[in-house]
Amino acid sequence: MIQTRQDEASAVTAHPVLFESIAALAQRASIETSAKNLVEIDAYPTMVPVGTDVYVAWVPGFPYHHIVSVAKRLRQAGLNPVPHIAARQLASESVATDFLARLRDEAAVTRALVIAGDSNARTGPFESSLSLMRTGLLQEHGIRSIGIAGYPEGHRKIGTATLEQALEGKIDYAGREGIDLFIVSQFCFDGQAILDWIERLRARGVTLPVRVGVAGPATVRTLLGYGMRCGIGNSIRALGSQAISLTRLLAQQGPEKIIRRIARSQAGLGIAGLHFFPFGGFAQSARWINNTAAGRFQFVELDESFTIKSDDYANHRQ
Repeated sequence: MIQTRQDEASAVTAHPVLFESIAALAQRASIETSAKNLVEIDAYPTMVPVGTDVYVAWVPGFPYHHIVSVAKRLRQAGLNPVPHIAARQLASESVATDFLARLRDEAAVTRALVIAGDSNARTGPFESSLSLMRTGLLQEHGIRSIGIAGYPEGHRKIGTATLEQALEGKIDYAGREGIDLFIVSQFCFDGQAILDWIERLRARGVTLPVRVGVAGPATVRTLLGYGMRCGIGNSIRALGSQAISLTRLLAQQGPEKIIRRIARSQAGLGIAGLHFFPFGGFAQSARWINNTAAGRFQFVELDESFTIKSDDYANHRQ
């Protein structure tokens, strides 16, 4: 159904500041891809605006050359590739050098998300993202905008004190080297938990911009699966708080309630935008982002959420 101008005006009038805040978060959204087939990337420019940051996930079992190929294809498509660089997956410093050189020379990469990687044991000399950063290889190869991971609900394998110490080390190093550092948070199903985490960061004096990770629209079953796989904590109860029937498992759920909660209280918290994990598919998350950014949604007061008014992306492409 196409949203009418009267519908749009009604939504804005009900909560004008909140409406604009939600739309602005979507307008500043980035999105992730785990494309295995490079051809599918050719359709991305019809789904997201030119220049959008598209993060390239490190797909287990794929060589780093694949990440370079995806990044190159994204750049050719007019998008800005932001590759994941998993420190523990780099077998040697020479491998890291080759990888970074290819990203620079073939895809003009200047921004990256540097993570430790999920592996329990490192394959090379880098134990953590900080150990890779301290080599200076990233900035030597033109990457001076670096994202680091944040965990609103903590990390299932790393204690809070260790996480805080690592963050302080990264902030200190970035400050000395003139690196533009920012945080990309793990997805979470509880908007208040995200806000509380950011407030704790600010109380500790951490002023880095935060890009809030959210799960894109997907079935409840899919979201539960990713939540358990990624070690999401108490917020997973937001999905399973009711008796889970087969019908509900197959129902689609988006991040509307989470984002409305964040938008209502984000003032002064330094939230740079949203980062979408497209568990229901790249196209579905892209449609959600574009419709919300364009203001094609209306509020649902019963559960403090909102609904997208139109999925007719082709007719509403900005």
